Amino acid sequence: MSEEIGHPKPARYTGVAIALHWIIAVLIGANLVLVWFVDDWPKTWTRPVIDLHKSFGLTVLGLVLLRILWRAGHPPPPLPDGYPKPERWAAHAGHILLYALIFLIPLSGWMHDSAWKDAATHPLSLYGIVPFPRIGLIMNQDAATKEALHSTFFKMHQWLAYGLYGLFFVHVGAALKHQWIDREPELQRMLP
Repeated sequence: MSEEIGHPKPARYTGVAIALHWIIAVLIGANLVLVWFVDDWPKTWTRPVIDLHKSFGLTVLGLVLLRILWRAGHPPPPLPDGYPKPERWAAHAGHILLYALIFLIPLSGWMHDSAWKDAATHPLSLYGIVPFPRIGLIMNQDAATKEALHSTFFKMHQWLAYGLYGLFFVHVGAALKHQWIDREPELQRMLP
């Protein structure tokens, strides 16, 4: 259809890049719902919800590492020629920041969990099935240090997440602007 309205067929991301993009996006969205509403659900759900939040986060950490490795060997399609230089720079900077945040948020959550005072009595596992290690350097600190680290890593986790929320809206807004205002086939590059 884009060829019919005068645009060449858009260059697309690879199928693997598209799948990783959307799986990561869905897991992050689900994790937001879990954490935003954890206090509204029955108290008996609190621990299972937090454990699922951790599992989703660690899954995102693994998937974003795969995504970065995939991208290193499979460069993204070029941006359309009509994009002004500042927008090209902003798009590249925005993607670097997105990758950094999507990596740092689950990493800071893992660090936060590793400093949890009850970590020794509540083993970490992915989806209640696969045992997953905590970060020994953090977990093996004395109680006072762990408590301070637990608080610091939580604040880091929280503020990085706020940064991701803001950048997400810019990312989606830019894609929609290019699609509907600039009439570039932007969404077709990443839609399955």
